[in-house]
Amino acid sequence: MNGIGFIKGMLLTLRHFVESYVDDVRYGFKKYSPNVDNFQQRQGTQAAGVFTVQYPDEKVAMPERFRFVPFLVVEDYDHPERPGKDWCTSCGICAKVCPPQCIWIVRSNDPATGRPVPEPEAFFIDIDICMNCGFCAEYCPFDAIKMDHDYELASYDRTTSHIFDKDKLSKEFKYWKTIAPNRAIDEAQARGGWEHKDAQKAARRGGGAADSKREEVRARKEEEQKQPVASAPVAQETKPAAAETPAPAAATSGGGEKPWTDSEEERERRKQAALARKAARASKRE
Repeated sequence: MNGIGFIKGMLLTLRHFVESYVDDVRYGFKKYSPNVDNFQQRQGTQAAGVFTVQYPDEKVAMPERFRFVPFLVVEDYDHPERPGKDWCTSCGICAKVCPPQCIWIVRSNDPATGRPVPEPEAFFIDIDICMNCGFCAEYCPFDAIKMDHDYELASYDRTTSHIFDKDKLSKEFKYWKTIAPNRAIDEAQARGGWEHKDAQKAARRGGGAADSKREEVRARKEEEQKQPVASAPVAQETKPAAAETPAPAAATSGGGEKPWTDSEEERERRKQAALARKAARASKRE
């Protein structure tokens, strides 16, 4: 049985070898002519013979699930309400599940309040370390990171060109629908619509106008923060006059007291109480 299977395999190889030359002769040696656009015929479902692609002049279409360096999904730049808005919330899940640890994220903060904002301030991927496993895209809860189809990334400078920042990684949502239309449709059905989850929530509660108003308030606070810096000499001239006016009582009593104004005895009492609690917890563990 083993000998018969080996002979059948060799006969199949010989048949493909002969058919490759017969097909070229049947096509009239025009299969690889640069003057004839016959790439679809050579790479179609009915093609036979040698399947040679004249790269880089010819390129085979990538399947939808082809994985290469990830990219960040942003709203289309012509979006009526969120042009260029990041889908990424800088949650850090992609960086945690990345096996080679090639993703680095910096979350942005609100300049007015100092609170974290659900969008990345900086996003870096070292494409020399990336193993194109697709874990980041699989575990992202917001569909904000996808695997790209662009594999021509070779260069002579790996120190700067091969570390992609947020500008290089950001691509419009319409780009994802172009390279993976079927997967985009499946994800939209699972997500409940084409829009991002945050946009869907804002639409349900009528947050389009609220978001724009919030942006206006944030911009106004930024301008107010910049204004004292520009008018520093004026502030110095009016400072003595402001010092003459007595401070309100609410600012120095109750909740208006500044931190660390307790006496040394009070600090020592709190320290001894904390040490006692620590010793009690240690004795319970023992």
